Amino acid sequence: MTDAEAVGAPLADESVEVEVIRTETPFVGRVWNIRRDEVSYNGESIVREYMDHTGAVAVLALDDDGRVLLIKQYRHPVRLRDWEIPAGLLDIAEEDALAAAQRELAEEADLVAASWNVLAEFATSPGGSDEAIRIYLARDLRAADETFAREAEEADIEVRWVPLDEVVDAVLARRVQNPSLVVGVLTAQAARARDWATLGPADAPWPRRPRSIGEDGRPGAQ
Repeated sequence: MTDAEAVGAPLADESVEVEVIRTETPFVGRVWNIRRDEVSYNGESIVREYMDHTGAVAVLALDDDGRVLLIKQYRHPVRLRDWEIPAGLLDIAEEDALAAAQRELAEEADLVAASWNVLAEFATSPGGSDEAIRIYLARDLRAADETFAREAEEADIEVRWVPLDEVVDAVLARRVQNPSLVVGVLTAQAARARDWATLGPADAPWPRRPRSIGEDGRPGAQ
């Protein structure tokens, strides 16, 4: 397609298949791995190392008063107890992404939702990781029938309900910086302004979901 032909076309990322000459896993971690690929691209052989990630889901839970459920928990790499929306890894083999999101909302917030939609999707660090996150919008909320015991970083989770506009203000003032929170609330604000017309069905295909994980719960080669 020429530049002239592209004028007026919808703005969209382009999926590209490249020849992988060689791949190896120099580091195998408890949760994710580091992969090294040699690929043929533009007539050259190039080597790239990146985090081989399971992918994740996140949930923007919005109540009838337009408030967002936020949780605060410790994140060791950045040494912060940051404000987030409920989220979790796709680290159970063959688990459906929607089911994972529903599980995370129940486990981290003791909530269930009757209404689910796809709100946003994004790649967290395309130059260094294949991690992709799908954010769901959960509405028509109620308390879960059971509560979950939490441990490690989740043991002292703090929960707060905050009006969507106030969370947007915190993002714009750079007081909160968790990427799923930032992408989720800004997308939700824009979607609300369009009467939620941009939402996708909860079971919408997710072609950019990372490679499947193995039986041991670690990412596996395609």
